[in-house]
Amino acid sequence: MDIPEESITKENVQITQKPRRTFTNEQKAEAVRIVGQSGKPVSQVAQEMGLTESALRKWVKQAQIDRSGDNTKGALTSAERQELTTLRRDLKRVRMERDFLKKAATFFARESSDRTR
Repeated sequence: MDIPEESITKENVQITQKPRRTFTNEQKAEAVRIVGQSGKPVSQVAQEMGLTESALRKWVKQAQIDRSGDNTKGALTSAERQELTTLRRDLKRVRMERDFLKKAATFFARESSDRTR
């Protein structure tokens, strides 16, 4: 019996994972617009568009946060979320550079003290 590579077996139950789909910002905005204008429940629109209900709910919620600009509840707008991701990436790079410089300074300090002996 051939089992696909993307299958996971857990306690004799075979679960096949679907490949993760990606959507452009335009596709997300269109889905959110349909939810807002149609008056249909999110679950129905998600089913009609072949989306998961949780993904569409997340998009609708993020669109509401972006429109209101009100982040008193701690929710981040898309722009703030993007900035946070960039800042975290930069911080990781700077920490790596700092650690490298510390090691280099230690190395050269040892080397210069070995020469003076």
